[in-house]
Amino acid sequence: MMKREIKPQESSRAQAFSMWMLSPMPMVTVVKTLDVSRLVKVGKKNGMKFNMLLCWCIGKAASQVQEFYTLPLDGKLYCYDMLAINVIVENGKGGINSCDIPFSNDIQQFNSDYLELTRRSASECESLFLEEYMVIGTSAMIQTELDCIVNQYSDKFSNPMVMWGKFRRGWFKTVLPISFQFHHVQMDGGQAAQFLDGLQRVIKII
Repeated sequence: MMKREIKPQESSRAQAFSMWMLSPMPMVTVVKTLDVSRLVKVGKKNGMKFNMLLCWCIGKAASQVQEFYTLPLDGKLYCYDMLAINVIVENGKGGINSCDIPFSNDIQQFNSDYLELTRRSASECESLFLEEYMVIGTSAMIQTELDCIVNQYSDKFSNPMVMWGKFRRGWFKTVLPISFQFHHVQMDGGQAAQFLDGLQRVIKII
C-alpha cells in the first residue's frame, strides 16, 4: 500500500496526460448545489461536526471513482492505494495549518481520526501530511454564504479540491453550493460529474 509512479501511456489517462500535462492552467472548476439536510440532522443527532460528516462523504464518493487514485505530479503520473482528506485548521497562534486525515469506510474511525489529528495540528501549530495518500483538499469558508470558490489555477498544486461556504437553510431543506476543482490529467468532466452525483447520494443515505 503505497504511492507508485506509473507510465502515463499505459494508463487510462494517456490522452489526457499528453494534452494537459504541460498546460499552464490545467485546473477545472465545476459547481453543484447539494441538499445537505441529512447531514445537519445526523450531526445534531449524533453530536458530530458537519464538516467532518461532509469530509467523510467526500471520501466515500471519491473512493467509488477510479480516477481519484491517480494524480499528476512534477510531470509524472502516480497511482495510490489510499485516499485522505485535507482540512485547514485554525491553530493556537491565530494562524492556520494543513491536516491530512486518512479516509476510512468506517465513519466512527474517520471521526476519531478527524478529531484527534485536527486537535493535534491546532495545539502543536504544525501541519500533518500523509505523503503516501492521494489527498483531496477541502476549504470551508463558513463565515458567509458563497455561490462559488475558485482556487489557484497553476501546476504547483494538482490535488483535487472541494470547497464550500455557509449552508443555506430553507423551509423544507438545507442546501450548500459545492465547488469542485480538479486537474484535467486526473479526470474529465464526466468523472467529475460522477463524483458530485455520488456525493449527493452518499449524503442522502449516510
